[in-house]
Formats: sequence, C-alpha cells, structure tokens
Amino acid sequence: MRVLVVEDEEFLREMIAEGLRRDALAVDEASDGLEALRRLRLGEYDVLVLDRDLPGLHGDEVCRQVVRDRLLTRVLMLTASGTVRDRVEGLGLGADDYLTKPFAYDELLARVLALGRRARPALPPVLERAGLAVDTSGRAATRDGRRLSLSRKEFAVLEALLRAEGAVVSNEDLIEQVWEEDTSYRTNAVRVTLSKLRAKLGEPPLIETVPGAGYRIPPTAAPR
Repeated sequence: MRVLVVEDEEFLREMIAEGLRRDALAVDEASDGLEALRRLRLGEYDVLVLDRDLPGLHGDEVCRQVVRDRLLTRVLMLTASGTVRDRVEGLGLGADDYLTKPFAYDELLARVLALGRRARPALPPVLERAGLAVDTSGRAATRDGRRLSLSRKEFAVLEALLRAEGAVVSNEDLIEQVWEEDTSYRTNAVRVTLSKLRAKLGEPPLIETVPGAGYRIPPTAAPR
C-alpha cells in the first residue's frame, strides 16, 4: 500500500511516515499543498494523510482537487479543529475520514489500513491463497499455520501480488507500490526481495515469474 503524508510540522510528519514504514507501507512525504498535488498527479497513492492547515495551498483545496480530478486516492484529513462543524465541513469537501490532533498512532494506522482496503476495489482484511493467509490489518502472514517472519518490503510485495488477484505485476508496478519515491534502491531490489520472500514461503513455489512481464500468484494455485 502506498501512502502520501502531507503535514507542515516536520516532527509530526516524520513520526507518522516512519511509523507507517515500520508497518510495511510505502510512504512519501510533502510539507505543503502544492507539493502534495504535484506528487498526487505524478504517482498513484492508495491513501492521502492530509493536514488541513497547510502553507502554499490549503488542505481543503487539495482535497477539492483530488475529488475534482477523480483521483482514486482515499483522503484521511488531519486537523486540530475537532468540532462537529469542522468534521462535517471536512467530510463535505470529499474526505473519506477525519482525525483530530492529538491522536494515537495506532488509531491513525487502523484508519489508513481501512481506507487502503477500500482504494481499488475493496478487498477483505485477510487475503488467502494456497494455504497462505495475509492479515493486512494485523500485518501478519502465515502459510499452513506457520507464521512467516517477513521484512516490511517482503510483506508489502506479498500483499501487492495477492491484491492483483492473479494478474501479472511488473517490476515497475512493484517499485511504484512498495518502494518510496525518495528511496535509493538498486536495480535488483525487486529480484532480491522476491528471492528472500520465496525462500520464506517454502514449497511448493507460490510466486511465478512471467518472463518479460513480471510476477504473479496464480488464482488457481492449489493448497498443499
């Protein structure tokens, strides 16, 4: 899942971003509304965590343009204004959810994950295939009851492949969905991550390589 965090307070922005990265999400950051729109128009994000009171371009206008441009991004609006009227106004702009400051990180994470499941299209919180169960809310994965110890990148790649529901996912798509925009990664990052993931998944092999196209988990993969 790919998230854009837009917050002008550097400490809070970095706290949110690092927390989400630890929970296996790909996160980019912006400190003002204009930068947020630039990133939203260049890349696809499942969830936008949007501070309402932003410099450059107010968060309300960012939200309006997300709706006007029919972007698929779900919007979680953050604000220090917590009155009923403020919440009604924020949701009326097209925001999907609204969280007031200060907030508990665990609640923010739960809301981001819930919105991500509704992004395109809605998917169940537990993705299952061939004895594999991936809990996207609890950030846990098992195969045949055996708990898998996955890095955040391995978990995110596995989730992306399951979300594709049997379709081929290219290297470029995996990089877009899993790796942060500003992260320096080697050209073999996807291959290395997939190699480690396959080893942890065990036998029989679950992830197929489609030459010249990418990778997939076949929809007809048989359980062991």
